[in-house]
Amino acid sequence: MSPKYIRDLPGLGEKSEQSLALVGITDVEQLRSCGAVMAFYRLQQLAAAEGRAKPSLNFLYALVGGLSNRSWLAVAQSEREQLLMELEGISEMERMFQTDSE
Repeated sequence: MSPKYIRDLPGLGEKSEQSLALVGITDVEQLRSCGAVMAFYRLQQLAAAEGRAKPSLNFLYALVGGLSNRSWLAVAQSEREQLLMELEGISEMERMFQTDSE
């Protein structure tokens, strides 16, 4: 049975759960639905809007690892480039939509 609470995922805890709640992600199902990369992107955007430090890439790796029951270190070693490209793709799409709407 899959955990319901984000804090119960491997490598994540209460602080991770609290951070994700700031962007409307309050349980594992919502995190899976949103996806680790989009959740991380939303946290980056919130931090930038509030003038706070952006979350570390290690948090992205921990999100992916938590959802796939792996260590964030294993994710960082095996999927780093793919995750960074996906994150950049989301950023680029947002820039394109902002340019189109202006």
